Amino acid sequence: MFIKLSLVNIQKRKFGGIILFQWINFLTYAVITTATPGPNNIMSMSNAGRVGLKKSYPFNLGIWAGFSAVMIICTVLSSVLNALLPVIKMPMLVLGGAYMLYLAYKTLKRTGEIGEKQVKNGFLSGLLLQFINPKIYIYGMVSMESYIMPHFQHSPVKLFAFAILLATIGCFFNLCWAAFGSAFRLLFSRYARAINTVMSLLLVYCAVSLFL
Repeated sequence: MFIKLSLVNIQKRKFGGIILFQWINFLTYAVITTATPGPNNIMSMSNAGRVGLKKSYPFNLGIWAGFSAVMIICTVLSSVLNALLPVIKMPMLVLGGAYMLYLAYKTLKRTGEIGEKQVKNGFLSGLLLQFINPKIYIYGMVSMESYIMPHFQHSPVKLFAFAILLATIGCFFNLCWAAFGSAFRLLFSRYARAINTVMSLLLVYCAVSLFL
């Protein structure tokens, strides 16, 4: 009987965190945060609209790799980053906002011509974009501090799995936006000036909203 009760207690400790974890709240936050317009989504849609979904995969794969790296950094250095966030937040916002404005300018200057020479946003561009994207740092820190750490702070394997899950959720919606851009590829080509202007304004909005 004692052995049986011990085994039950072990199972409760092993699976209790997963059972008690606020999955609905966590997934609601993750989905809303990553599905709304941001530099990743807008650039994914823009690239796929110009060259098609298949040829935009390297950029999206770079996003996933960089996103995963940032989520792991946020997980490993959660307490340190949380303490430093007030100090590094403004420089990150300025750097991220400046880069978004640069992307807006480059998007506005594009023509309707679809060709390989215009595709400069490959794997490396997608990867590097993540390290100066303040939105995903805040996304990672809030997710870890508010939902994940209270339940799994002593389980490195589960924390690593959640870091990859956070990145994968974000990249799923990048692909959704890319699929939308690919579906309207001809429209993007025909009305390039108007669409690029809208894309640029959205990127400007993303840059400005960082400081609101």
